[in-house]
Amino acid sequence: MVRGALVALLNLEPDFTVVAEIGHGDEIVPTARRTRPDVALIDVGLPGTDGLTAAAQLRATLPECRTLILTSTARPAVVRRALDVGLEGLLLKDAPPDRLAAAVRDVMTGQRVYDQDMTLEALTLGSGILTPRETEVLARAADGHDAGHIAAQLHLSAGTVRNYLTAIVTKLNARNRVDAIRMAREDGLI
Repeated sequence: MVRGALVALLNLEPDFTVVAEIGHGDEIVPTARRTRPDVALIDVGLPGTDGLTAAAQLRATLPECRTLILTSTARPAVVRRALDVGLEGLLLKDAPPDRLAAAVRDVMTGQRVYDQDMTLEALTLGSGILTPRETEVLARAADGHDAGHIAAQLHLSAGTVRNYLTAIVTKLNARNRVDAIRMAREDGLI
């Protein structure tokens, strides 16, 4: 429904032509190869391949296609990944329609479109919100392993693994481990 409304909104712009709409991240690159869009609007929270991973794949496959990511939350990890991949923009889904149209036009002309406050917060976090070890621990927890099993796999103590998981929950501003896993998956961190 939201995608249909977005397509209808974009089709109201006299200088826009929507060449495709898809609902699954795995379909982005094959569809873009076939339709050759100038700008791809990609939701960060797509099923299958998440939007940021799909955008990175699209950038590698069709570097001439500019990408604008749409997100419902301005989490620093999303901004950081979009910047790291070199995407042209990131816009909140609740932006007014005229802001969306202007962002598409700006991205089309080679400008970058990022909210200043979101970007500043993401940049203050450094090169990434989770360390490689934290990412590894969280990925194993997401696979259903408990602290003892993860500790044995990574040659750590169970207490160290629990400390990593606590730090991850804090860094992601999550409610608990399950919430941290959900957020990390949505943000393409794991």
